[in-house]
Amino acid sequence: MSKYKTLGFIGLGVMGEPMCNNLVRKSGLPVHIFDMNADAVGRVAANGGKAEASAADVGAKADVVFLSLPSIDQVEPVARALAGGARKPAMIVDMSTSDVARSRALAAELKARGVAFVDAPVARTAEAALKGTLLISVGGSVAQYEELKPLLSCMGSDVLHCGDTGCGQVVKILNNMMVFMTVNALSEVLTIGRRAGMDGERLFELLAGGSADSFALRNHGMKSLVKDSFPEKVFPMVYAIKDASLALSLAKAGSFQPKIASYTYNLMCQAHDAGIVNNYHPAIVQLVDGRITPKQDVKP
Repeated sequence: MSKYKTLGFIGLGVMGEPMCNNLVRKSGLPVHIFDMNADAVGRVAANGGKAEASAADVGAKADVVFLSLPSIDQVEPVARALAGGARKPAMIVDMSTSDVARSRALAAELKARGVAFVDAPVARTAEAALKGTLLISVGGSVAQYEELKPLLSCMGSDVLHCGDTGCGQVVKILNNMMVFMTVNALSEVLTIGRRAGMDGERLFELLAGGSADSFALRNHGMKSLVKDSFPEKVFPMVYAIKDASLALSLAKAGSFQPKIASYTYNLMCQAHDAGIVNNYHPAIVQLVDGRITPKQDVKP
């Protein structure tokens, strides 16, 4: 059991809403909620969440507050607002995908105010968020990880301790970058195979039986690439570009210039500029196989 008695959750988007619903349903604790989208708040409140008028109101009532926000640009002001109240939470847990250096700086700033900060970004799909089977990468002390694991396990089936503050973000960012690079490679393989007269779906089925098998092949490849299915509101290109840019920032901080990651980022930016913005990111295959033409070369 968690030592915390009251919880908070801010950010009820595509991932945050089902995550929060699982926390409400499984934790057995009161969960105070806030989002700018009143409809999302209403839906979670109907499932047992306790609606609040602002992020500060959540912080005034919760021992630990979970954030699921677009980026560190939103995380920083919300976290500062939570830590600035007369009654502040003991811990803030950032489940967004956030810049590593800024996350570590924010953790130090909040620690000085008496509030602990842990990064715990999530991986896998919106369906996994609904089922509570997310992969959650935790950056913080061992003690913090053990304190949070019962709560995080309400939202994820795999809760991993990755190291100190920021390491959860490192794992999540590089996980996503690996997926983007693999989707790029799969797009090239699919294009070569189709032009050689092979049915794309059959090609991927056969590859899945050999050493080319991977999670990305079975999911992004079989469910999206070969079916030309790139719906909106399912990890769109614009989100993928943001995460890839975080990976390149990590590389730059380490004085490393990655070639495959940079090329993949460049392709995604070209696809974005050609109009693929809100579609599921494997839509990059349409650029790779020549169905869409890039407007210009975008340098990372």
